[in-house]
Order: sequence, then structure tokens, then C-alpha cells
Amino acid sequence: MSDQDVLVIIPAWNEEAVIGPVLAEITSVMDNLVDVLVVSDGSTDSTAAIAREMGVAVLDLPLNLGVGGAMRAGYLYAVRNGYDYAIQVDADGQHDPAEIPAMLKHMRDTGADIVIGARFAGKGDYTVRGPRHWAMNVLSLVLSRVCGTRLTDTTSGFKLTNRRAITLFSREYPAEYLGDTIEALVIAVRNGLMVRQLPVQMRQRAGGTPSHGFFKSARLLGRAFLALGIALTRPHSSLGYGQGEEA
Repeated sequence: MSDQDVLVIIPAWNEEAVIGPVLAEITSVMDNLVDVLVVSDGSTDSTAAIAREMGVAVLDLPLNLGVGGAMRAGYLYAVRNGYDYAIQVDADGQHDPAEIPAMLKHMRDTGADIVIGARFAGKGDYTVRGPRHWAMNVLSLVLSRVCGTRLTDTTSGFKLTNRRAITLFSREYPAEYLGDTIEALVIAVRNGLMVRQLPVQMRQRAGGTPSHGFFKSARLLGRAFLALGIALTRPHSSLGYGQGEEA
């Protein structure tokens, strides 16, 4: 693949403490085989300035839109610049860029339009417990049936997309909280796209505060089920991407 084939999209909100090391690791591991776009999602710190100093492209959004809005902007950038693949890598350091080549190979081998880097699929020791674990299992069970394939990590943001998925998501990527993971998968399948997962090893976040408390987890998972309900009741799109049409 050429260095113009793959775009790494990093949505970032006030990540000045970690964005530099994350970008340095991507550059080191991928050896300039990918382009990188940082979408500074209304950041009020030095996130955008640090990214520019490191020589990567930056979209500096004037308002905080959330991960979904930031990723939709990133997908639109990918469409306009002709990328064949786009992969979301979070700015907190959890996603290991060393997994990207395996995800690209898995996409080519399976013919998938979307490949999810899955935490709970037999690789690594990343675990969650308690109500969060049970609820994530239920979400995975429901979305596995919807997507016609076994999925173990439906809230993973580590996602690789091909041009068909990029084109769809540049127009229909949900901006609501957790819609960028759960609802996006439903939208993709309803437009005829194939979703697959690949076991990956993820790390603990390098910065920020995780939502592992009971009440925070309960609130997050309540929103996740709400996002799933919205996705399953939303009318089907008629964009026809499953028939190979592209804008």
C-alpha cells in the first residue's frame, strides 16, 4: 500500500498531556506508511498546536461535538482526500498502532468493510467486571445477531473502515453519545456493509480518568442501551452502499 492509502483519524479533546507520545508512537511503529489526522474537538488547551508541531494534519473544530461529530468530520476529510482506508485511534493511548497492519490484512482476507479491534476476543488481558461486564455482554449478543457475526466488543472505538464505509460515515455517522460505536454498526449493516472483528491487545489509558465507578458505569451503559434502541428503531436508509454504489 502507498502512504496515501491509509488515514489514521485521532479525535482529541484537551489531550495535550498524551497526544505527543501517541503521535510519536504511530510515526515510529508505522514508519510513515500512514497519514495522520488529529481532529481537535473544540480543545481549549494545546492539543492542536502540539499536533501541528509534530507535522500532522489538524482539523481544529470551534466547538466540542463529541467523538461522533469529530469522527464524521474526519471521515469527510478522508473522502475529500481520496483515502482507501481510515482507522480511528483514540488519543488516550489505549489503542496500540502495532495492531493496524493485522487489521488491514484481516480486512483484505475477509472482504469486510469494517474491522473492529476487539478487546474481549482472546488476546491480551484487558478486563471489565460487574454490571459493566454483564451489560456489555448483552450488547454484544444483540449486535452479533444484527450484524450476522460474533462480536465481543461492540463499544470499541478502534475501527478500520474501507472506502465504502468511509463514504457512508461521512454522511451518516451518529454524533450522539455512544452512537459512534453502537448505532454506527447498525447503520453500516443496514446499508449492506460487512462487519468483522479481530482480537487486539489494548492498554490502560495513558491519561484522563476512566469511568469505572459503579454509578458512572451504570449511567454509561444506560446510554449505550438507549443508543441501541434508537439505532434499531430508526428507519432504514436507502443509500444503497451494499450494491457497490459510491458517491
